[in-house]
Amino acid sequence: MKTKEDIVSNWLPRYTGESLKNFGKYILLTNFSNYVDMFAAWHKVKVAGKDKPFQCATADNITIINFGMGSPGAATVMDLLHAIDPEAALFLGKCGGLKKRNKIGDLILPIAAIRGEGTSNDYFPPEVPAMPAFALQKAISTTIRDYKVDYWTGTVYTTNRRVWEHDDAFKTYLQKIRAYAIDMETATIFTVGFYNKIPTGALLLVSDQPMIPEGVKTEKSDNSVTAQFVEKHLKIGIDSLKQLINNGLTVRHLRF
Repeated sequence: MKTKEDIVSNWLPRYTGESLKNFGKYILLTNFSNYVDMFAAWHKVKVAGKDKPFQCATADNITIINFGMGSPGAATVMDLLHAIDPEAALFLGKCGGLKKRNKIGDLILPIAAIRGEGTSNDYFPPEVPAMPAFALQKAISTTIRDYKVDYWTGTVYTTNRRVWEHDDAFKTYLQKIRAYAIDMETATIFTVGFYNKIPTGALLLVSDQPMIPEGVKTEKSDNSVTAQFVEKHLKIGIDSLKQLINNGLTVRHLRF
């Protein structure tokens, strides 16, 4: 296998257990297996790759993929998706809210991401911004309004650090850059998507408030978020892509 196309065409089925011909042209990305399980149950389809690194399920030209946690996994899945040249890839992730006004269960529609993770530097120099496809974010915004739900918009800071909630100096830095949220994948997905000419977007669910000790995520609090908010998060993601599919809208408004 000499070319990138050779490699990713072999590795996408290898990582997911799914044949290339069975993937939809519209992709939902997540860090959680329960999102894939819910999608499969709603559409009465099987989950592929339960013994593989990435689980997935496909229905109505939409494939949902659980790529695990962190920016290296995010970069890997965006590289592998180059094998099928999708029309759009939408990330449904959880994030920490960095503002007092952010409440657990709020939705954040990022207009940009700050590349604090390092992984994206293998694709573009640090000065290249990490931004979503405008048309995809517009479709998500419209769908959220159809659900009569409010959302916040702003920048998300993406980091490779998983345990930082104790670090007061880092929290001071987060306040200084005025980011709305923090996560471990969004900037990577935007950047590597741009590199691979895949239109990307993100809709983040505030799952914790890490700037205050009582807001740090625990198993109990995460289970509560899952029970109360994940179903609507996933439904909005699915309907956002269906809006593009049903209306024949294109998100490829940029010359890559």
